[in-house]
Amino acid sequence: MPEDFSTPPPPPPSFPYTQTPAYPPAYPYPPRQGFPPPRQRSAWFYIGIIAGSLAAVFLLVTFMVWITARSVTGSSAGLGLASNSIAVIDISGAILSPETIDSQLRKFGDDSSVKAILLHINSPGGGAAASQEIYHEVLRVRQENHKKVIASIESVGASGAYYIASACDRIYANDASVVGSIGVIMEWTNYGDLLRWAKLKNVVIHAGELKDAGDPSRDLTPKEQAYFQSLVDNMYTQFVHDVATGRHTSDEKIKPLATGQVWTGQQSLPLGLIDKVGGYRVALMETAREAGISGEPNVVRPAKNKRGLFALARRRRRRPVPEPQPNAEPCSRFLLYVEVRYGPSVFTSLRYCQDTTEPRNNGALFC
Repeated sequence: MPEDFSTPPPPPPSFPYTQTPAYPPAYPYPPRQGFPPPRQRSAWFYIGIIAGSLAAVFLLVTFMVWITARSVTGSSAGLGLASNSIAVIDISGAILSPETIDSQLRKFGDDSSVKAILLHINSPGGGAAASQEIYHEVLRVRQENHKKVIASIESVGASGAYYIASACDRIYANDASVVGSIGVIMEWTNYGDLLRWAKLKNVVIHAGELKDAGDPSRDLTPKEQAYFQSLVDNMYTQFVHDVATGRHTSDEKIKPLATGQVWTGQQSLPLGLIDKVGGYRVALMETAREAGISGEPNVVRPAKNKRGLFALARRRRRRPVPEPQPNAEPCSRFLLYVEVRYGPSVFTSLRYCQDTTEPRNNGALFC
């Protein structure tokens, strides 16, 4: 049949975009008329890019190391861009050692970018000598560095904490803050009845009539009672005198207030124990305004303890352990620890025995 031998249909036509050239052109696009062909980069161009990148990385690493070192060492002004700053030092909890507060006062006192120092106090007091040492450091910064030191009492500024605040140029406190408690206390626990109940006896060998005064295993003798009372009275006199000096008044005006009692901030103002009722924010803004800082002041604080290689290296630098003396004789040293403080009963007294090795000097043992 003729229809059985019909010709097959023609293939579909191919489109231009499906065709690929056999060879890629010399350039992706033909050069336009009137423009030169693209210029190839020289080797110095790539060398400059690599060198610039390495320099940028080096500067970035150096900057990060510098920032870390300043934060570890306690830089006060960060990058040093803020020249009008108010330093804030927190005094909180029991005052056991003056070292940290004193070092912060010295650092901010020597920092030219810090215009004034604000002590943010929230402490019931602490050791007598520690509070006194911080008191004198505040006076030194005021006199030698010619900087204002302001105290802002948050909840509690009593005893040793008030001792420190009295050295400042001005004292702020909230209406409900606890202020005052000018007095000295010395105490320890007598456990003699407990030893007798346990059928134990405390043995003490000493030279000097009052060397074992305050032995917690027995009652005080009248002479020991007078001895310790004289120590407390002497420190009480120092406390009253220093507060009067800091508050620019006389000892006679402070003594009626130095009964160990506390007052609220509202009661303290007419008594002359504080200068103004106000919180931390009020103290900060008024201090900045007096220092010639307009607007919001830049607040700097001591750097906190960091965790890292620098902090680890600093902690590993410990005091070397002294070697024992070659001709030393072992001895037992009995120590009585009596806490004398400006503050409430927040410490625990301790008596302990420590084995030690010390050299003898002409047959006398000093311990």
